[in-house]
Amino acid sequence: MPINITMPALSPTMEEGNLAKWLVKEGDKVKSGDVIAEIETDKATMEVEAVDEGTVAKIVVPAGTDGVKVNALIAVLAADGEDVAAAAKGGNGAAAPAPAAKAEAPAPAAPSAPAAAPAAAQPAKAEGGARIFSSPLARRLAKAAGIDLSAVAGTGPHGRVVKKDVEAAVSGGAAKPAAAPAAGAAAPAAAPLAKGMSEDAVLKLFEPGSYELVPHDGMRKTIAKRLVESKQTIPHFYVSVDCELDALLALRAQLNAAAPEQGGKPVYKLSVNDMVIKALALALRDVPNANVSWTESNMVKHKHADVGVAVSIPGGLITPIIRQAELKSLSAISNEMKDLGQRAKDRKLKPEEYQGGTTAVSNMGMMGVKNFAAVVNPPHATILAVGAGEERVVVKNKQMVIANVMTVTLSTDHRCVDGALGAELLGAFKRYIENPMGMLV
Repeated sequence: MPINITMPALSPTMEEGNLAKWLVKEGDKVKSGDVIAEIETDKATMEVEAVDEGTVAKIVVPAGTDGVKVNALIAVLAADGEDVAAAAKGGNGAAAPAPAAKAEAPAPAAPSAPAAAPAAAQPAKAEGGARIFSSPLARRLAKAAGIDLSAVAGTGPHGRVVKKDVEAAVSGGAAKPAAAPAAGAAAPAAAPLAKGMSEDAVLKLFEPGSYELVPHDGMRKTIAKRLVESKQTIPHFYVSVDCELDALLALRAQLNAAAPEQGGKPVYKLSVNDMVIKALALALRDVPNANVSWTESNMVKHKHADVGVAVSIPGGLITPIIRQAELKSLSAISNEMKDLGQRAKDRKLKPEEYQGGTTAVSNMGMMGVKNFAAVVNPPHATILAVGAGEERVVVKNKQMVIANVMTVTLSTDHRCVDGALGAELLGAFKRYIENPMGMLV
């Protein structure tokens, strides 16, 4: 029986992706674990592995195709001993579903912990308690339309309910509505859209021929949507403080000078940003009530400080995460950040390496920016904006002296980190920056 290879969901929130490259061609034999394709999401390029053995009978979606929906048929595999030509005809549009979804992303590499899937990603259950196999997108669409998934006939693998099944149920009106919410329960708000002036309205303001139109790519659309959502739903509150850097710079120079060599190169080279990451992680450990995420029902209080670090890449930015940063040495943070930063620029990060986290650092000091305020990126409740270190005149013991100072601004989600708590967190951060030996013990 032909085996359908479908577009995999490479993260819990993925709805579509771009089929960047096929690494096999029709007629090639593949075995379980072979890398067969590269898929581009909004922020990363990921390899897709085959699950079954067989021969590639037909490539349905050519390389370079954008906007391929999750669970869409992309290729057909002939099982061992099966006629390849017959499989190519039978797999595309076959009435019977394939035995299982036949493409999946590789397992996460240690030591990165996978991002927790949202509750909506769990299998739905019928009224009698039986499991209803359905895709996360199908469940979201059904919930939004008030459709009971138990009344929808699934056409995906193993009878799985997929997007087109829900859309058919909505358009046909055959499915029964889901149970009404309990009295007093608020209806979920519609997701905010990143809208602005219409294109026609903008172009009327400029002379024809004085501009060019550059289409938005997936990354820019995602950034726009998430930042609009953040500013529309999160009440931002800002706290700033100046930190003296002289002791930190001296310790950094001493630690770098003491770094052992391997292959003629030092095994680590600490940056100020590495020490900022560590200081913020330790501050969150010391002020655990600020290491939280907001939900409508509960405060999510995190046990570790997973610090995202904003990295600029062509077309936008991405935030790889240093997991459990409060437990890691400065050298481990430094080396991990260099690896994540390079792979971020190459768009080779796995979703679990940039999704989630409990806070973030955005450092524009190396660009000469003195101070700024960053936008909180949910599910984070905080983000630290780091300005440039510079020589300033300060007063010590009633004497004017010159010190290296940087300004940092903490943006908080005021629903869960109010002004006093934000100030406490920033005070703890300042203590570690100005007394950096505390980061070594």
